[in-house]
Amino acid sequence: MGNIVIQVENAKAYYIVEDKYVRAIDDVSLSIEEGEVIGIVGESGSGKTTLSNVMLMNIKKPLSLMGGNIKLYTNGNMIELNKLSREELQKNIWGKETSIIPQSAMNALMPTKKIKDSILDVMRTHYDKIEEEDIIAKAQARFEEIGVSRDAIFRYPFELSGGMRQRAVIAVATLLNPRFLIADEPTSALDVSTQKMVLKTIQNLREMNIVKSIAFITHDIATVRQIAEKLIVMYAGKIVEMSPIEEIIEEPLHPYTKGLLYSVVTPEPEVKKRGIYHIPGTPPNLMHPPPGCRFHPRCEYRMDICEKEEPRLKDINNRKVACFLY
Repeated sequence: MGNIVIQVENAKAYYIVEDKYVRAIDDVSLSIEEGEVIGIVGESGSGKTTLSNVMLMNIKKPLSLMGGNIKLYTNGNMIELNKLSREELQKNIWGKETSIIPQSAMNALMPTKKIKDSILDVMRTHYDKIEEEDIIAKAQARFEEIGVSRDAIFRYPFELSGGMRQRAVIAVATLLNPRFLIADEPTSALDVSTQKMVLKTIQNLREMNIVKSIAFITHDIATVRQIAEKLIVMYAGKIVEMSPIEEIIEEPLHPYTKGLLYSVVTPEPEVKKRGIYHIPGTPPNLMHPPPGCRFHPRCEYRMDICEKEEPRLKDINNRKVACFLY
């Protein structure tokens, strides 16, 4: 711990449609250190997947990076990813230094190609010349490490079960041992037993030193609790709380975090005692976000200042929260 792997500074990323701006990520800063697994949670539309694209600098129209810096630290060097061309990112960064397990990962592999051919296509984007036998041997070793049979690379994706297909995607994404891995909703389409298997696979990536750091994106705090040490809570393109995950579970500070946690129905006695909780209203239109705190129209604790001024992340006992209650 202690060495930063990826750092986002004051990032603003907007979707631009004609003359309209959707402020999907608005002045977001964070850093992820070596050895960390950090969870990122929030409702649909909160900006989680856009943030993952920003961290990788996978920026395609209509998404534009309007401001900020994205820094990768590797081998004692700092690389400003936002200053590299897409071609430089594809050849030198993606897959080698940063990688992603995408949403709908089970469908990420080309259905008409054997998995080995998809792997060879990926390798050709990084290297002008490749030895096919060496790549296949390396891929088979990685498949075996994460619990998939070595001969799976000679199959088509539809020949594998959902869990095996998911782990095959993980193997392809980590073939070159990237320092930083994003897992974007990697368990959302899986049954509970397969979810547990995939979570264990992702956890093992760090323990086996295959990757240094992981950002795990999900809408499910119960899932991310099994794998992450820290949690980032996003709302309407902003970070509203950052904290060690067990401290957030024990005492959520931001009213939105409280709403997320308490709206989940579980069999614990304290949940039965307090009853079902819900967050009133709906997320804001990010073309025209509300002034001040973006959560204030839905917040039971709102004050006059919340409607006028934007709260900044404030340090509270090794935690950070953006709320005028503190």
